[in-house]
Amino acid sequence: MRRKGGVVLALATIVAAAFASTAGAGSASAERSQALSCKGTLKIALMTPLTGDAGFLGNEQLSWAKFAVKTLQKRYGLKVQLLSGDTQLSADLASSLAQKYIADPRVAAVIGPSTSGAVQAVSQALFQAGLIHVSPSATRTALTKGSSRQATPAFFRVVPDDDIQGPADALYMADKLKVKKVVVVDSQEPYSVGLANAIERTLKAKGVTTQRESVNINTSDFSPIVTKVPGDADIVFFGTQQPPKAQTFAQQLLEQGKKAKLFSGDGANDPDKFKVPGSYVSNFAAPIDLFPYNASIIAAWKKDNPSATLGSFGPPTYGAIQVVFNAIKRACDAGKGTIKDRKDILKQVKKITVKNWILGGTFKFSTKTNDPLNGRFYIFQIQSNGSYKLVDPAIGG
Repeated sequence: MRRKGGVVLALATIVAAAFASTAGAGSASAERSQALSCKGTLKIALMTPLTGDAGFLGNEQLSWAKFAVKTLQKRYGLKVQLLSGDTQLSADLASSLAQKYIADPRVAAVIGPSTSGAVQAVSQALFQAGLIHVSPSATRTALTKGSSRQATPAFFRVVPDDDIQGPADALYMADKLKVKKVVVVDSQEPYSVGLANAIERTLKAKGVTTQRESVNINTSDFSPIVTKVPGDADIVFFGTQQPPKAQTFAQQLLEQGKKAKLFSGDGANDPDKFKVPGSYVSNFAAPIDLFPYNASIIAAWKKDNPSATLGSFGPPTYGAIQVVFNAIKRACDAGKGTIKDRKDILKQVKKITVKNWILGGTFKFSTKTNDPLNGRFYIFQIQSNGSYKLVDPAIGG
């Protein structure tokens, strides 16, 4: 019995030692997997809708993301592989992609998600993994502001939020267009509702009569809402992330003989799909060819994308990657060639300053939130040939 017990004890000791050794190796392996060599190839992942009604947005962003990685990595002394994931307009797809990127130890940062709902869906998981994510187009105010913020400290954006867009659009209507009556329509999803609320609130403060309507996000026939538009309404504001639906709404206003012009936000900013003359649209970016220092960037991008149209969603993606590369380079310098933990990149983001920012001026983050300092929106009117004319660059936050 004693001998048998001794053997059992000895075996138990050996097994315990083996487990301890394996656990130690696993722990060391985990630590090594978290460390990133700045001399090796790092990965960044773009999360954006590449198919569906918002596919125009994602594909424009992807073209600029590829261009930015190609042209900027050498400037920052980095080797970077770009990954891309299609979120469509689905929080579930975004969440699955986030887990995929979290599990890849070579992913140093995420660009996006591009839409606000997807940001809310993935921000907590990315934060827990130490991954920064920088959106080039998610504008929902509650992501970064308010008592119940929907995104985490790992989330940053390079464009302003809807609490700037809403008042900017409303002030343009009231002060420049001198409107007396506006119908405000949301499409029953957070981006649209938040933007519509901000516009309605500002219009009422300016003494403008408003009428609020709402349609389901899947609605494709707006004629029932159009019949409710008063004959003396000056503007119908429709918040949507699907430009073809803005096009349909504007056309149905014309078909029913309404004098009101359609006005939409950044989600409808697509000259290929929303092009009813006289309509208005706002966006978080001015045409980048307004800034002479962008000439070489535009020429190089056009060379890589000869059949593509220069739009408003792509250039902020270039800027988001520039922010991420800046942060990675700072983390590499601080770690003397090694990023010990992805959180080390997060620590560097707010320190960034970019001169000759692609969207104009000098870029910095606000000291109060993870939003750009002095962000602003721009107003465009659609011309007879379908082009977007900048009609008021002065309005903005």
